[in-house]
Amino acid sequence: MEKAEKTKKIYIILSYTGTVPSRIIKFFTKGEYSHVSISLDKNLKKMYSFARLHPYNPFVGGFVHEDKDTGTFKRFKKTRVSVYSFDVSAKQYRKIWWRVHKMVKEQKIYKFNYIGLCGVKLKFKFSRKNYFYCAEFVKYLFDEANIDLDLPELVAPMDFKGKKCFHLEYKGLLQKYVPKLD
Repeated sequence: MEKAEKTKKIYIILSYTGTVPSRIIKFFTKGEYSHVSISLDKNLKKMYSFARLHPYNPFVGGFVHEDKDTGTFKRFKKTRVSVYSFDVSAKQYRKIWWRVHKMVKEQKIYKFNYIGLCGVKLKFKFSRKNYFYCAEFVKYLFDEANIDLDLPELVAPMDFKGKKCFHLEYKGLLQKYVPKLD
């Protein structure tokens, strides 16, 4: 009898900070949330996404390591989130982990895809090597790990909400998030 492959959890964090850029995105997408991040641990100490590089400057963006206790999320304490867990195979988890850690090492070559983000509203895909916006990045990680969530090509943060394979772990203020005990 074959041994079943152990599953691992990844976490999808949908958020809304209330900042001017998040209000603009929310206006155009009509969604509850304007940003999506991914975490490989339930404590959310290391969330990854594409967003502003500095809490006080929304115009310079790129690959970011987010944390509720530092940076933008620390500055905007009333950030609302929905945290979803998602079971993946150990192999899929390793692929995502490897890709994220490769990007961490090469962080400076990655830029925020402002044109691609505008393309979502215009219904036209603008792709450039090493450029991502938040939802495009999370979709890219899923694609790299061969995880098919049936996401649209022009993906927005709200496209991650309500996926049947996701389990809602928490909804509320990010500052009050406490992981569930296993």
